[in-house]
Amino acid sequence: MPLIQVSMFAGRTPEQKRAFAQALTEAAVRTIGATPDSVDIIFTDVERGDWATAGRLWSDPPPAPEPRPEP
Repeated sequence: MPLIQVSMFAGRTPEQKRAFAQALTEAAVRTIGATPDSVDIIFTDVERGDWATAGRLWSDPPPAPEPRPEP
């Protein structure tokens, strides 16, 4: 019984999650021989303020571009 856990930014519609769940289920059936009924998927919606990459929250404004040296 594969359990697939998906964390992604909040805001996806139920239709998008349903389509993604179907695609993940089909991939598990095709690649590891699972039966569709054995595939469980848990979606976790994460707010941008609760996710960071390279020490920067995704809710933070983008960093200012670095100035280019003059030729």
